[in-house]
Amino acid sequence: MIFKGVRDGKPYPDHGLSLRDWSRIPPRQVRLDEIVTTTKVLELDRLLSEDSTFYGDLFPHAVQWQGVLYLEDGLHRAVQSALRNRPVLHVRVFEYDALIPSGDTSSDDRARRLDEPSLPDLPLPERP
Repeated sequence: MIFKGVRDGKPYPDHGLSLRDWSRIPPRQVRLDEIVTTTKVLELDRLLSEDSTFYGDLFPHAVQWQGVLYLEDGLHRAVQSALRNRPVLHVRVFEYDALIPSGDTSSDDRARRLDEPSLPDLPLPERP
């Protein structure tokens, strides 16, 4: 199996990150078998396109939510990597988990805090 799992849709709340916000997150290597995709549809023409990232970010976007890494954008790049026998991919990872205190187990309270309008203004987690 290439990926850890395949979903249809995002299980996490909307993060509200813009392309500029994503560009401030440094890419890191992630193994393909650690990723859960958020779409089941693969478009063959996009998969075979050489310039699929011409107008977008060079790095796929992933969100870490409740300990699981979800691939939000970049499925075609991830599949291309797998077809080339490359088990890792450079990905920008937004760590939603870092915004939630580890002792918080209330999903209602978590959803309420995450829906606050000030969320996108929070500083992005720094990588060591």
